[in-house]
Order: sequence, then C-alpha cells, then structure tokens
Amino acid sequence: MDFTHRVAVAADIPAIATLMARAIGSLQGDFLTPAQVTASRAVMGLDTQLIADGTYLLVHAADGRLAGCGGWSRRATLYGGDHSTALRDSALLDPACDAARIRAMYTDPDFTRRGVGRLVLSVCEAAARDAGFERAEMMATLAGEPLYRAGGYLPIERIETPGDVPVPMIRMGKALV
Repeated sequence: MDFTHRVAVAADIPAIATLMARAIGSLQGDFLTPAQVTASRAVMGLDTQLIADGTYLLVHAADGRLAGCGGWSRRATLYGGDHSTALRDSALLDPACDAARIRAMYTDPDFTRRGVGRLVLSVCEAAARDAGFERAEMMATLAGEPLYRAGGYLPIERIETPGDVPVPMIRMGKALV
C-alpha cells in the first residue's frame, strides 16, 4: 500500500487517541491476558509532549484513513502517556552519550503487516540520527517485539510494569550509525 506521513499537530489528538485505544484493545490480546490488556492502558497512550516537540508522526493510507502513528524523542521519558505521570521525565537527552527514544508506536488493526511500523521506525531513526543520536531505545510491548527485532532492535532488559496486574514489556535498543 501507499502511505504518506506528516508531523502530528494538536488538532490530531482525538484521532490519535481513537487509534491507540483500538490498537491496544485489538492487537495486545494475542500476547496478554484480558486483565493485562486493561492494565496496559495505565502505561500506554499519548504523550502530548511528542506533539509539542514536533517529533510525532501520523501515517495515512492512500484513502486518507489514519493507519498508524509513532514518534521519537530527545527527552528522557522512555514510555508512557500523559496520564502515567510517574514515568515521565522531560529532561533533554545528550546525543553524545544518551539514546534517542522511539515512542508510542501504534498501527490501526486494519493496517497491520503492511509496512506502517517500518515506515514510522525509518522516519524516526533518520530524524534521531540527524539530531546527532547514535543509538535509539524503546520500551516495547510483546506485540511489538517482532517488528522491532526485524528492524534491528535487540532486547536490553525485560520488565513488568508495577501494579496489581503486571504487564510484561521489553526495553530494546539499536545503533543508528
């Protein structure tokens, strides 16, 4: 399929939130229990700082439908949305010694396995490289791990989110040089 991409703006937030909710509810089920899918919503979601920083992308299909989204960041927050305040750290990273963050990647279930995730990764990695970063890291879901491995990311550590229902996640990284 032919896809286009552009930088997200504040007016896109409702469409992004809808896509994220749909993706979490549909795509995590093969990897998590129903209780874990529900619990994952506490740590997944939109970080509007990415939109404010101009580092969040939207991918549209040829018919104009929103097919996916994702971004990168020069800030210390590794994962989490606006609502997961304990995970947030807006400190700027140093490209000379820190890894850029790949953040909040979601694909609409109607567009999985069509290159949306690879497009977002390639655009984000190029932008992070252009900003001087030599590495990128992310906190991946189990559903996202196959895509990120195929894109050259390797596991750094496996964690479980805190809470009554822990959700398994994988910190992954890749050299960008």
